[in-house]
Amino acid sequence: MRTFVGTALLSIMTSISLLATAHAAEKRYGPPPPDHPVHLYFGDPHVHTRISLDAAAWGNRLGPDEAYRFARGEEVTSFKGWTAKLRRPLDFLVIADHTDGYGFFQQLEAGVPFVVAKPEGRRWHELIKEGDLRTASDEIIKSFSQGTLPWDITSREVLGPGWEETIAAAERHNDPGHFTAFIGYEWTSLPNGNNVHRVVVYRDDGDKAKQTLPFTSTESQDPEDLWKALEAYEKKTGGKALAIPHNGNWSNGLMFAETTQTTKKSLDESYVTTRKRWEPLYETTQIKGDGEAHPFLSPDDEFADYETWDIGNLDYSQAKTKDMLPHEYARSGLKLGLKYQEKFGVNPFQFGLVGAGDSHTSLPGQEESNYFGKHSSSEPDADRWKTPFRVSKIGTTQGWQEVASGLTGIWATANTRAALWDAMMRRETYATTGTRMTIRVFGGWNFEPGDEDRSDFVQVGYEKGVPMGGELHREEEGRSPTFIVAAMRDPMGANLDRAQMVKGWRDRAGDLHEKVYDIVWSDAETRKQDVRGKVPPVGNTVNVAEATWTNSIGDAQLATVWQDPDFSSTEQAFYYVRVLEIPTPRWTAYDAKQFSVTMGKEVPMTTQERAYTSPIWYVP
Repeated sequence: MRTFVGTALLSIMTSISLLATAHAAEKRYGPPPPDHPVHLYFGDPHVHTRISLDAAAWGNRLGPDEAYRFARGEEVTSFKGWTAKLRRPLDFLVIADHTDGYGFFQQLEAGVPFVVAKPEGRRWHELIKEGDLRTASDEIIKSFSQGTLPWDITSREVLGPGWEETIAAAERHNDPGHFTAFIGYEWTSLPNGNNVHRVVVYRDDGDKAKQTLPFTSTESQDPEDLWKALEAYEKKTGGKALAIPHNGNWSNGLMFAETTQTTKKSLDESYVTTRKRWEPLYETTQIKGDGEAHPFLSPDDEFADYETWDIGNLDYSQAKTKDMLPHEYARSGLKLGLKYQEKFGVNPFQFGLVGAGDSHTSLPGQEESNYFGKHSSSEPDADRWKTPFRVSKIGTTQGWQEVASGLTGIWATANTRAALWDAMMRRETYATTGTRMTIRVFGGWNFEPGDEDRSDFVQVGYEKGVPMGGELHREEEGRSPTFIVAAMRDPMGANLDRAQMVKGWRDRAGDLHEKVYDIVWSDAETRKQDVRGKVPPVGNTVNVAEATWTNSIGDAQLATVWQDPDFSSTEQAFYYVRVLEIPTPRWTAYDAKQFSVTMGKEVPMTTQERAYTSPIWYVP
């Protein structure tokens, strides 16, 4: 049996501050805990198993049980025969299989009569028998995205068995206080190949979730109908649900469109209120590209061009144009939301940030040093870097362009479905590209320099301000908001380069702006801001040939109190923190070392992993 485990330098922290957190213990000693969140939990809110039609078509034969076992730190055997295991278990997982065609591939592979009665079914069945999964999967995905599948894949006969298996596996593996197995699915809307998927996450146990079937995009491609279905679920069961929009870089301008999806009408008060109600979070980074910012939209941000995928939509049937970009990226979406806050008093894009894998291998929790790919054919081997991910007339995405991302950090009171879900609703979350750095952010009006060094700074943060995901409202004229920002490196990862405050605002004329401030950085004795406020690069210790680095640069912790120097009390604004690590080897460097291959010069060998916190909004 082969094993694929990375060889990254394991640098363990020797002291734990109040920033550090652990799994909730079964027994507690000493005084009772405070009523605010003190525990940080990491997990992947978006992974696919063989129940998903495309995942199975790509070769995945691992089901929900294997995905949960892997997430909890156990070994499983992957499609290519690797013994797969995480270096560290996750705290929670959302299995989000595509609702359209739930378990349908198994019927296709078996050649059941109603499937092979159609010419497409016969062709795809034969391709699968011959082992040509690539051709079969590409044709199936394109047929689905263009609405030409010749079967009704929304029936209980198709959906029921897979949904029952999903719920049963989540119930078996959910272990309150130690591991949370959420029940969920991915609504797979693809109008004309444009990705506007949503991951639905239930707060509930299986007794409520099984009362309704997942909503499919075959029933409707319109997110407004998904929201109606979620409302109907809550009314019928007394349960609770939320939806997380998929990373929007394959939506070709639909994710944050300023018109409704079906009628193309301008967004009205009903729409913006409903969207805010059901979609408190946004998937900001994942395997198919990072979605925080785009260099065309943020030309003054030297870190905006990070793992950018901008060729076209999901099935590459339509090329990307620049006018689509403002409606696809998190930072731009947050800015657009300020317009609606001004117009209606409600912000439809007031979302927190999460990271996910969107892995179709049943293997969540992506790591640079232990990366198992987007789908089964891109699991580790000597050639995956040069095996195209997608080939079309509008362009090609190569295997090396896949991103070993991402994870979500949640500040919660306990590791349970209820506590984590409630934290997601209040947006006390942050996205990472896979690193498990610890970050806390508070905004208020009375924080002072030195508050970040107090042993009780978390208590002070909640008492004098709001955490990430919160709102600030106008105080006395002339006052500018202050923020406590504190970050600590991943104890098994790299030192920190810098923490930045990303601000977006709407001026009195209605124009939208953004600015990135370097607010605290490592090696401050030798690295100074220039006249533009820019801090020079931190340096690079990566040994590409050996896929190693050293923590001889950067700092283990960064903390500061920052005050907005450009604040206007009449202007709507948001603030989120981006924290960057020092450069480390990218997954391609680990592959080059593992398989003794030489990759092309176009292939990046280093990366600067990062995290994005949920914003704090200023609402006059």
